[in-house]
Amino acid sequence: MATDKELSNFLEDVERRAFKQAVYAVRKEESALDIVQDAMIKLAEKYGDKPAAELPMLFQRILQNTIRDYFRREKVRSSWISLFSSFIGKQDEQENFDAMDVIEAEPGSYGAESGQSKLERQQVLGIIEQEIQNLPSRQREAFLMRYWQDLNVSETAAVMGCSEGSVKTHCSRATHALATALRAKGIYL
Repeated sequence: MATDKELSNFLEDVERRAFKQAVYAVRKEESALDIVQDAMIKLAEKYGDKPAAELPMLFQRILQNTIRDYFRREKVRSSWISLFSSFIGKQDEQENFDAMDVIEAEPGSYGAESGQSKLERQQVLGIIEQEIQNLPSRQREAFLMRYWQDLNVSETAAVMGCSEGSVKTHCSRATHALATALRAKGIYL
């Protein structure tokens, strides 16, 4: 059983990484913060009595489910917004109405980003995703668990059913292969 101190320390340690993961998934900082807070509350309320060693994997699952729930809610909201937008008014007002003229993005947020930088970022992310897909399956699996899901070496080894040394080798080879492939395409991270 995890003590209150162990649970608190775990949540403090995982907060920043979980926030980055959520921001990358939903691309809205405010929503990502809400997602992480919801996931932390769910972990504390429902699984606070679990052993401390089980908390990282439980939290990852809760975080992923909370992100999926966010997308489900957004899908429902957008369908209602599109339904209500049909009630804007007269025909000529509808023709001249552009929601993008009304909605302003917060400076420094994803929406305020210039078109060129959005395109560049999307292209770089596409290349990175393509290169990750080109990795051998075991290297890709180890890389994603370690650096995307933020599992430690022993947790990754347990999930993959191999030794910790194998996980380290797979991750090392994957990072070197990705770095080489990205440098060859002129991308330096």
